[in-house]
Amino acid sequence: MERRAFLALAGGWCAQPLAEAWAAPAATPGGLSLPAAINKAGRQRMLSQRTAKAWLMLVMGVFPERAKAILGQSSSLFEAQLAELKTLLPSDELHTLHLQLEHDWGRLRPQLADIRSDAKAIWTNSEAVLASAQKLTLAYEKAAGSSAGRLVNVSGRQRMLSQRMAKAYYFRQMDINAAPAGEMLDTAMKEFAKAHEELKAAAVNTPQIKSELALVEQQWFFFQNALSMRDAGGQRKAAADVGTTSERILEQMDLVVGHYEKLATAAER
Repeated sequence: MERRAFLALAGGWCAQPLAEAWAAPAATPGGLSLPAAINKAGRQRMLSQRTAKAWLMLVMGVFPERAKAILGQSSSLFEAQLAELKTLLPSDELHTLHLQLEHDWGRLRPQLADIRSDAKAIWTNSEAVLASAQKLTLAYEKAAGSSAGRLVNVSGRQRMLSQRMAKAYYFRQMDINAAPAGEMLDTAMKEFAKAHEELKAAAVNTPQIKSELALVEQQWFFFQNALSMRDAGGQRKAAADVGTTSERILEQMDLVVGHYEKLATAAER
């Protein structure tokens, strides 16, 4: 995806409507490559968490109009990419995994369309979609069989973790599955920090990738502060900060994934 303009100030939102900023990607010229498939399947992981996050924001009244835009656009993007991935299923395993992802998404999507849905069902079904998308992504990485493909996967997973942390935070704040949500948040924060160090150390990193990762690190500092807010007086501000900063990290990491995808595609030639 091309770079979109996001506000740099803490607490700000993107300068253009989110639905436009995350428009469905154009078809890949000459068909879908394996690195592009790893990227898109990995993005499905992220969308499983981002849609749930946006639903929770709507229920909680956290930037409801923007949350509605995130939810609608993310759902449409999920379906567009599901169709794209269907064009590259070179093995029976990938075909089976794609069918499972399609099935799990079919259970979650109608629940996301109604804020009266059972929050625990949103939890369960968003986790099922994430698990299916993770298996599909790993299968594409295995099919690619390259270290460059792994970097696409790892950096893509960072996008998902940015949304997973926000989802877990909102569930805990709503006191729904509070204990598992707290564990999910702690685990995701540790995974994100560890993977970030792995990406920084990658030998193939270009100056541009290093610069983008440095910007992610800056946002990660603000995100950790918001996620750590527990006192009642600051919870409303923290909920808003979690929403905005999770989007900024997502945006920045998507640029990083795009760079790694280009390197992996070049390595295939």
